[in-house]
Amino acid sequence: MLLQARQLTKSFPTRGVPLEILRGADLTLDRGEAAAIMGPSGSGKSTLLHLLGTLDRPSAGSVRYEGIDPFTLAEADLADFRNRQIGFVFQDHHLLPQCTVLENTLVPTLVRGEAAQRLDRARALLQRVGLSERLDHRPAELSGGERQRVAVARALINQPLVILADEPTGNLDAVSAAEVGGLLLEMCQAEGAALVVVTHSAELAARFPQRHALRDGRLESERGS
Repeated sequence: MLLQARQLTKSFPTRGVPLEILRGADLTLDRGEAAAIMGPSGSGKSTLLHLLGTLDRPSAGSVRYEGIDPFTLAEADLADFRNRQIGFVFQDHHLLPQCTVLENTLVPTLVRGEAAQRLDRARALLQRVGLSERLDHRPAELSGGERQRVAVARALINQPLVILADEPTGNLDAVSAAEVGGLLLEMCQAEGAALVVVTHSAELAARFPQRHALRDGRLESERGS
């Protein structure tokens, strides 16, 4: 199994009783599988995504990628694991305004000096997301949907095991949201990566084969049709 999250718990200290956000969340995904997570604001959706992405550590429970617990790694090795194996897509695209579409796509490769080796892949990904004519454009010259397409290509550049997307269509109009949502599903399946999307959009969630509602700190699952 590619991704196994078991009994994830996350609490934060307060002056009184610790604030519990997650209370034993479970999630399992294999390569090419996709899950949407829904829930009201403050339910812990982004917290769960941060734990899955190793951006934060659980208070209890475990996260394993192909049997490996990344939290047992030294900090430098954990950062390298995150860079290689996990791709992120956020509600705000977080593109560098001074860089071109091609340069932004290559940003995750700069840590290890692999931009030159990944150049052909970056061009191929941008062609697959429909931006082959925009390689030299800067973010200010793109529409919101086009910026998110760059973000999708950037997330996939290192051929990660999993893509984590936090409200990836939240700032888009209905047409662009449908296009970006479909693109995420299509690209991750083609790449053999697992996909986890946090969303408030019932329309986007309905397209996923797995849907989960985060309630009282736990995931309640149902299968899509």
